[in-house]
Amino acid sequence: MNSNKKERIVIAGGSGFLGRALAANLDRAGYEVVILTRNPDRYRGAGRAIRWDAETVEEEWRQELEGAKALINLCGKNVNCRQTKANRAEILRSRVVPVETLGKALRLVYRVPGVWVQATSLAIYGNAGDRVCDEAAFVPDEYPTDVVVAWEEALGRAIRPEMRWAALRIGFVLGRDGGALPALANLARAGLGGAIGGGDQWISWIHVDDMVRLFREAIENPSVHGILNATGLQPVPNREFMKTLRGTIGVPFGLPAPTALVRLAAPLIGADPDLALNGRRGLPVKIHGLGFRFRFHELEDALADLLGNAEATTQPGWTQTYAR
Repeated sequence: MNSNKKERIVIAGGSGFLGRALAANLDRAGYEVVILTRNPDRYRGAGRAIRWDAETVEEEWRQELEGAKALINLCGKNVNCRQTKANRAEILRSRVVPVETLGKALRLVYRVPGVWVQATSLAIYGNAGDRVCDEAAFVPDEYPTDVVVAWEEALGRAIRPEMRWAALRIGFVLGRDGGALPALANLARAGLGGAIGGGDQWISWIHVDDMVRLFREAIENPSVHGILNATGLQPVPNREFMKTLRGTIGVPFGLPAPTALVRLAAPLIGADPDLALNGRRGLPVKIHGLGFRFRFHELEDALADLLGNAEATTQPGWTQTYAR
């Protein structure tokens, strides 16, 4: 960046897994990073944190949008919870309301951000079996597809007409110290790293470094526009994922987790069994067609980078998938 004055990037819900990783990358690149979070005093990461409740337009954070290079929204309740009526309602609300709030704030901004990059989910394609899901793939009328549809429709209403926008449908992000990967690795170390359910469900994975680079591409490349699958080039069945994971950490065998056991155990630990039992074979057709090049093509290489070096796993970095 050549300008003496740093270009500002605002990340709503930026205190979690992706937010911290992205903020650190943007800070190193010379951007001014502003994190909108419910608990700014507890934020430990790059940039400066400002309080917001995701529901109320307040001048302190609204003015940060004025003339910003980009607005990024990562808000949303963690979906790995018991699928009660109340939790489902909160999952929907925690995604739609922050988008609406940001949209209201933009109506009060004279110089709008150059681009709005919105995180959504590959879950919009449902439990797709072996069907390949590019950005034009079939969207079923079911849960959680309806949540993602409402999320993206809220974005359509919230953006200003003159703004570029990108909705990134994110898959399974692999990171060192957060998200699902460390938990799966611990299960494998305990001898429980076999196939989950039938083992045929597809996992559309992406290394966190490539995910951050994809966000950067959406921010900096004016050709990136609209809905894009944000996942790697080589999705794999669950059975292959767990086998590769075991090989990475040196565990030769893992007990499988049959579907009935997963459904029985999930409510006891407050989890959603469908997150493990359902899958989709997502491909990043649009972003790859624009010339984006992934650093991690093979799952084996990605897992080796994240888990193969004992020192790497102890370095500070990622925390949790999404944050409010």
